[in-house]
Amino acid sequence: MNCFTMKKPFAKRYFHTMFVIVSAITFTLAACTKEPDPQPQPPPTTTTITTGVYVLNEGLFNTNNSSLTRFNLEDSTLEKNCFYAANNRGLGDTGSDIAIYGSKMYIVVNVSSQLEVVNVNTCKSLKQIPFFDGEKPRQPRKITFYGANAYVCNFDGTVAVIDTTTLEISRFINVGKNPDGIVAAYDKIWVSNSGGLNFPNYDNTISVIDPISLTVVHTITAATNPYTILPDSYGEIYLIARGNYDNIKSRLLIVDVATGNLKHTFTDFEALNFTIAGDTAWVYNYDYTTQRSSILMLNVKTEEVITHDFITDGTPIKTVYGIKADAATNTVYIADAMEFGSNGKMYAFDFNGKLKLEFPTGINPANIALINKQIVAMP
Repeated sequence: MNCFTMKKPFAKRYFHTMFVIVSAITFTLAACTKEPDPQPQPPPTTTTITTGVYVLNEGLFNTNNSSLTRFNLEDSTLEKNCFYAANNRGLGDTGSDIAIYGSKMYIVVNVSSQLEVVNVNTCKSLKQIPFFDGEKPRQPRKITFYGANAYVCNFDGTVAVIDTTTLEISRFINVGKNPDGIVAAYDKIWVSNSGGLNFPNYDNTISVIDPISLTVVHTITAATNPYTILPDSYGEIYLIARGNYDNIKSRLLIVDVATGNLKHTFTDFEALNFTIAGDTAWVYNYDYTTQRSSILMLNVKTEEVITHDFITDGTPIKTVYGIKADAATNTVYIADAMEFGSNGKMYAFDFNGKLKLEFPTGINPANIALINKQIVAMP
């Protein structure tokens, strides 16, 4: 019997079976010849480059002549008084800090009791925030950022909390006497209380603020007249304590974050200010007897001095007045106040202590902000 003489039910079963077999073979062959899944591609890499430098020139006390200098690293152009050029007015009296956060730059003007918020690209003022308690000036000193807030420490013993979107002050937090340094690190806000206006009764504490509850959660006893405060990458806070300008010398100290205790004081050198990048701190001092500045390098991982003479090419700097390290370009910016009453100068050295560039500034250049740009490279 051939297939043409099959009974219908049997024929239906036969052709159904053949259809299933052929379909299975076709599926198997298709599976065997399927293109392999594409391999996952590595994500794009982001590199930070520094395109420019802002220098806040303190000016002279009570002369209302603070200024802002901008140097463009991409084309080496200099704007010596860019805030005035953009706003047709000056900054005010005694600029004391400058920092960039997002698209805005924040300029703290101490004696004028103002915070200038400007566009980081144009220097155009976005808002001028007064810092007064009634008619009494609060005298803002330094600024730091955490999340959506800026934190400004004030000589009246408070820290102002500012919403970086609305640019409104949401509250003031009471800390120690005359806070003169502030930094966000290890999920806390660290405030150094100098008591500098209460001579000879200086403060010696650090107030630790929780940025969630916006309250002081701990107070650390450090040393006389605390000032600049910065973190390393090893669970420690570095601090300058300026002493009493007499028998108590200005020193660099280390605070252990985990215990909240003072861990170490470097007693073999004096220190006026410093900056940290990676595992290195650059610490400067000024000897009023010899009228000479010095800059040493310190390994913050080993806590050992690398060299007492950072500058290796003989470049003379008369009066170091500010310092900022840039890990993105392996550059250390050093501000020279010269004779204090005249215009100063900014120097840029590589990490080996060799001069890369220099440019003039206004009177008493003290604080430095770096203009960064993100470069995204596809793999």
